[in-house]
Amino acid sequence: MNKSELINAIADKAELTKAQAEAALNALTGTITNQLQKDDTVVLVGFGTFAVKGREARTGRNPQTGEPILIKASRLPSFKPGATLKSAVN
Repeated sequence: MNKSELINAIADKAELTKAQAEAALNALTGTITNQLQKDDTVVLVGFGTFAVKGREARTGRNPQTGEPILIKASRLPSFKPGATLKSAVN
C-alpha cells in the first residue's frame, strides 16, 4: 500500500474527504517526526512505540580497497509494535 492508497482507505473508513484524510495523515506523520527530532518517544497504545536509537561510531572497511574507514555515530528512528498489532498480524 502506498501513501495515496492509504489516504483513500482513511477517507473511506473515517468518512472524510480525501483532502481531509491527507491532512490528517500528514499531521500524524509530521507530529511523530517532530517528537522524534526532540528525542521524545511516541506511544500509541496497542499499536506501537516510535523512538530514536543511537548508533555509536565504529570502524568499517571500504569494500573496494579494504581500507579501514570511520563510520560516524548516528541516530535512527525505530518502531516497536504493540501487543495488539502483533496479535492482529499473527
